[in-house]
Amino acid sequence: MSKIDKILVPTDFSSAAESAVTYANNFTEGDGSIEITLLYISESPLDEEDQSALEVKLHALKDRFLPALKSSCQCVVRSGSLTETILTMQKETGADLIIMGTKGASEEGEPAISRTSELVLEADCAVLVVPENTDTFTVQNIALALGKNEIDDSFALGTLHDVARKFGAKVHILTINNEEGAMVTEDKNESILEYYLETLHYHHVFPKNTDIEKGIFDYVREKNIDMLAILPRNHAKKSKPSEGRLTRLLTLHTEVPLLTID
Repeated sequence: MSKIDKILVPTDFSSAAESAVTYANNFTEGDGSIEITLLYISESPLDEEDQSALEVKLHALKDRFLPALKSSCQCVVRSGSLTETILTMQKETGADLIIMGTKGASEEGEPAISRTSELVLEADCAVLVVPENTDTFTVQNIALALGKNEIDDSFALGTLHDVARKFGAKVHILTINNEEGAMVTEDKNESILEYYLETLHYHHVFPKNTDIEKGIFDYVREKNIDMLAILPRNHAKKSKPSEGRLTRLLTLHTEVPLLTID
């Protein structure tokens, strides 16, 4: 099973980013073996003075939001394009998880929002998207939203297993039946789910809704889900970004932390 040992947290010092740092602090839950890297990215070149000032600011952020952190934490300032630099740092640090804040959808369609979904689709590790208004931390119920296609990479479920076991969470496997009058009679993913989640408390449900996104979020609200999980490669057929519409929508509109597993 996949174990999360290293976490990368990009920040731009916004309130959304602060929510992500706070969530990362709670996620470690006093586990001194988990390493955290705080990363600030400037999309324009930095001189030595700016670099030093930003490093000081990162350390102040660490002291403010990670006061009782028992694990090691490094603060890194880089310049470059946002997504590319995050992916490069993920490989350099060997991070198993990226935790990133988001403000959610807006009428103006902020560039950072599309970048979040772009990162989710391109990352080769799990990404946890934390909505700005996340002010409490609890992981008692996790919903894994699956389609009817066969799971593309079953090994990715190891990350879900690790997170659920860490917090003793129940796992709701959620497949929205969006075909009018159709009945789900067989699910080819059941044996895979049983193998990877057999030690967890989980069940599979098939609520009906012609709108898949609405069906997912209705279930999240009705069942008090604390974390929504998806497999982007399954929603974006072999990671083709043009086909990742549902992943993009869920990233934009989620009201609870969204764990994308890759």
